[in-house]
Amino acid sequence: MTRFSSRLFAGAAALGLALTLVYGTESAAAENAVHAPAPIVTVPSTAHSETAIFAGGCFWGVQGVFQHVKGVKSAISGFTGGGSDTAHYERVSDGDTGHAESVRVVFDPSQVSYAQLLRVYFSVITDPTELNRQGPDTGTQYRSALFPTNEAQRKVAAAYIDQLRKANVWKAPIVTRIERAQPFYPAEAYHQDYLTLHPDSGYIRYNDLPKVAALKAMYPQLWREHPVLVNASRG
Repeated sequence: MTRFSSRLFAGAAALGLALTLVYGTESAAAENAVHAPAPIVTVPSTAHSETAIFAGGCFWGVQGVFQHVKGVKSAISGFTGGGSDTAHYERVSDGDTGHAESVRVVFDPSQVSYAQLLRVYFSVITDPTELNRQGPDTGTQYRSALFPTNEAQRKVAAAYIDQLRKANVWKAPIVTRIERAQPFYPAEAYHQDYLTLHPDSGYIRYNDLPKVAALKAMYPQLWREHPVLVNASRG
């Protein structure tokens, strides 16, 4: 076993223990989780693979949640909304590049639909009432935003946000933006699989493990015990 794969194994084991602690005794920490209603508007897909891009705060947690969703083939942390010359973590952190920390999700529509991914996103990943921030992180790079990759996704996203607004799921207005499709730039390697590799991080334990626990509790039919990792096969 290589040094890196050993690290992944140890991280996965630690994540399991940490998630058990959160899920068993601290699930109330996910007080921002909301059981959003099932989307009314869906668009069937006959494709075997589809790509969607989500921005909802620090990409560590966004990636970590989607990696535990059945039907997701890959979830990669990165940047969307700005140019290639500024698609670097230190530069994006300045907050003036137009980029949002985002996650590119490749999924199998026969197992999980874009509408279901949206439901997970609004239920446990993002607080759609926070403008240009999520939790402790502030700045436009942490905005809640969707980047549909085709017209069908745009239609479903717009309809679902309208449905959520009419249902008054949140007391404050929804500010999640639907932005035009733009290039996605993968983040640096050390950001990938961060939640799995660093489950003992204070930031991860407080801000992100409760989101993963909420996914498991609220949507067991979509839960995948072993996350699909970016670096799972890298030696």
